[in-house]
This record gives sequence, structure tokens and C-alpha cells, in this order.
Amino acid sequence: MENEQQRVPGRYGFDEIKSNRLEPWPNAYPESKYVVHFEIPEFTCLCPRSGFPDFATIIIDYVPGPSVVELKSLKLYINSYRERQISHEASANEILNDLVTLLSPRWMRVVGDFTVRGNIKTIIFAEHEESGYNGPRPEYRRYQQYV
Repeated sequence: MENEQQRVPGRYGFDEIKSNRLEPWPNAYPESKYVVHFEIPEFTCLCPRSGFPDFATIIIDYVPGPSVVELKSLKLYINSYRERQISHEASANEILNDLVTLLSPRWMRVVGDFTVRGNIKTIIFAEHEESGYNGPRPEYRRYQQYV
């Protein structure tokens, strides 16, 4: 209760994002080759050249190894990009690298599906697979179209 009273109004989300760390969660079915699919339709970052905002849907598909990602930590991690100046290519690859390091998945793909900017539509595909992996690898697809 005391900590809540000491929080500055309107800062709760900023503080949560700043202190967040991606968290692994034990995979309850490590022997199964199942696919986890996330769609994150409100991704934002800042253009490293202009500082203008870029908007994207981030799609993450992966076949877990020993761990899955804890969802609140993923949400806060993704929100940490909001104030970062980073390219489309770097953001997709950094998300992939951070999740692969954390989770050791059998296979993972991160897609940054960015909105049109300057009359150019950009979609970045970044992928990882463990050596010898031959399990599921679904085609890229957005299951939900967000307006």
C-alpha cells in the first residue's frame, strides 16, 4: 500500500516498462512440437533518422524448447521500444535475438509488419532454428487484421 501511495500519478506504466525484464516460464509440454503465435498490433518505435514514430504489428511464432515467455513481461518488453530510435530491421532482429537468448526455442520467427511510411510498405522477417530442426514452421499469416 505504501509503494502505491508513493507512485507519481500517470507514471505507473512507465515505471513498469523501465523495470521490466523478459521472463521465461517452464514449458509444460517440452516434448511436444507445438506452435505459439502472438500478434502485437500496437508496436511503436521511433525512426532513427527523423525521430518520427513508426507503427507495426509484430508477429511472433515459435516452437518452444524448455521455456515459454511470460506474457506480461513480453508486453512490457515490447512497449519499451516506444521511445527508442531504431530501424525496422534492427527492431525485428533484436526482438528475435532477445527471445532466442531467453527461451532457446526449437524454431522462432519474428515479423515486423510496418504501416506504410513515405509510400513504402515494409515487412521484416527474422528467423532462428536449432540445428537439425524439422518440426512445424507455419507460413506467415496475420490471423487478425487490426484497423
